[in-house]
Order: sequence, then C-alpha cells, then structure tokens
Amino acid sequence: MDSLTSFLLGGATVLALAQARSRLTGFAAQRPEDYAASQPQFDLRRHLNGEIDCEGAIFGPTGRVTSRFTGDFLARWDGNHGTMREHFRFDSGAEQRREWQLTLGNGNRFEATAPDVVGTGRGTVSGPAVQLAYRLRLPKDAGGHVVSVNDWMYLAPNGHIVNRSEFRKFGIRVAELIATMRPRVPA
Repeated sequence: MDSLTSFLLGGATVLALAQARSRLTGFAAQRPEDYAASQPQFDLRRHLNGEIDCEGAIFGPTGRVTSRFTGDFLARWDGNHGTMREHFRFDSGAEQRREWQLTLGNGNRFEATAPDVVGTGRGTVSGPAVQLAYRLRLPKDAGGHVVSVNDWMYLAPNGHIVNRSEFRKFGIRVAELIATMRPRVPA
C-alpha cells in the first residue's frame, strides 16, 4: 500500500470513528425516553399555542454564526389538529414563512408537515422534551438541498422553550440552530 492510500484510509477511519462517537455521545445520541421522568410536562396544545415570539442563531459547519433571526409564530389547535404559522426575519434582510400542520397521534407521538418538508415529520413528546425528525428542502437561495433535521425543544420551568436543531447532509452536520420561544406578552 502506498503512503497516499494509507493516508486516505487513515483519514476515513478517523472520520468514521468521530461520526460514530458523536452518534453515541453527542446531540444525536439523546432519545425522548431520556426525559420521560423529568418535569414540567410539555403539552403541544398548551405550549405551542397562541402568539409566540422567537429569536435565535444558525451556526455553520465550522461552529461560527452564519445567521441571526427573529420570528413571530401563531399556533392554533382544533382537537388533535394544529396549525403553526412561522414568520422569520433574518439579519440579512431575508424573510421566510412556513406553515406547519400538526396531528397528535396515539400516546406521545405526533406528525408534522409543511410545504418545504419532504414527506412527513415524526415526533415524540417525553417529559419536558419534544423531538421531531424530518427532511427539509432549503430555499433556492440556500442551494435548494434536502437536509435531515433532528429538532429538539426543551420546556423550561417558566414555560419558555429552548429549541436546538441539527441539519445533516449525507450524515455530516452542515448547520445547527439554537432558538428560544416564548408566549407573546400583550402590549
């Protein structure tokens, strides 16, 4: 084996080990049942309802902030079916809108769809945590790629929500989003 082949195989092995370690010990390793015994209980119909303010940042693959944003959400429920309209404003001046259709299922499961979501997102509520996995088609100005999203929301004791999402392409993390969400306080 020549030295270039040896170097490439060694690099591939290190990358594979790093990815395996990340999936065993990192963000991707958590499971909804990890939070089942914790309080307070996240109730989608209660905590994702009404007018919601949001702010956050998106981090690129190097860990640096690539975008900051604010958002206004409006969520409404009719029995086990909910609609959440999101309006994002980015520091670049760009705006984005998304309308989620949420359907509560048996037990602690739910489904979510939106026009830029490929297929149906599958979610689980467990204790103060919500996990939603889906595939998202990015806007054309962001390349139009389809990425896999692992979205977690954690309910804080004061009713605010911390949202952390990882975006992956071919299993490699390409972006991370961290945001807070809270009920709008009437003016």
